[in-house]
Amino acid sequence: MANLTSLTSEFLLLEFSPVRELQILHSVVFLALYLTTLIGNGFIIVAIVLDYRLHTPMYFFLMNLAVSDLGNISVIVPKSMLNSLMNSRHISYSECVTQVFFFVFFMASDFVLLTIMAHDRHVAICNPLQYEIIMNKGACTQMVITVWITGLLYAIIHTSGTFSMTFCSNRVDQFYCEIPKLLKLSCSDLYLVEMGLLVLSCTVVFGCFIFIIATYVWIFTAVHRIPSVQGRHKALSTCLPHLMVVSLIMFAGFFVYARPPSNISSELDLVFSAIYTILPPMLNPFIYSMRNKEIQAALRKLLDLKHFSSTTPRFVPKLLGL
Repeated sequence: MANLTSLTSEFLLLEFSPVRELQILHSVVFLALYLTTLIGNGFIIVAIVLDYRLHTPMYFFLMNLAVSDLGNISVIVPKSMLNSLMNSRHISYSECVTQVFFFVFFMASDFVLLTIMAHDRHVAICNPLQYEIIMNKGACTQMVITVWITGLLYAIIHTSGTFSMTFCSNRVDQFYCEIPKLLKLSCSDLYLVEMGLLVLSCTVVFGCFIFIIATYVWIFTAVHRIPSVQGRHKALSTCLPHLMVVSLIMFAGFFVYARPPSNISSELDLVFSAIYTILPPMLNPFIYSMRNKEIQAALRKLLDLKHFSSTTPRFVPKLLGL
């Protein structure tokens, strides 16, 4: 194991299996999951853009979440598939930097978006008379800009903090460049700075999670007061998918990072990390369309090519209005 500096030309990632047949199987499975994610999130984005009935704050945020999910999975999965197909473990230093930057960028954006979406549902259900005033087009645009700027700042801070270290090894114990695994390769005290930043980030994420849970306590209290069963059902149909997505991301992340590292093998660690990075982006479109009749209607219209072709010219020139 060669001693390497921060100028390391490449890293060696952990492979799922040394057996060639299993490497091919890994590539095929990852390709199927990746295409499912692309198609699902792509349909959500196109349906929201083309259907004027979905030009509301909730679906505007959902569209940005789908874009973030597409970016998140595209940072990791294609490189992993390519390595398995080529029977390789190599990732260049610049590719590793890019992977860390965009993974942090999209993950941070995801959490901020999910927090804003909880606020949007809280205003819509608990203060419906002021909804159009509070969640106006300008406010929603500013919120989304804040989401992407926050993700960008987090990515810059964590990427610069991680790769300012000196690395004594180039063997990353993960199938992608993950910051905690890279910190283990450091042979300088600078890793303590990035470790502190990670602890601060985890605290912020946990704070967002607490805010979302508290928000939904208020929401469910307000829903319980709605007199009509139909009104309660409509309110829950827009809230439960979001809560399911938040729970999926938080519990998957908790399962991966909160357990003692000595209690699990490297192979299972790979599987759990794959679930954490791939499962939420893949399942989000299905979760949001499962109980939401407006999304279902938009997707049916999108899949109805005859109807789609006759209505597209009317919708395409319009800007996304809120």
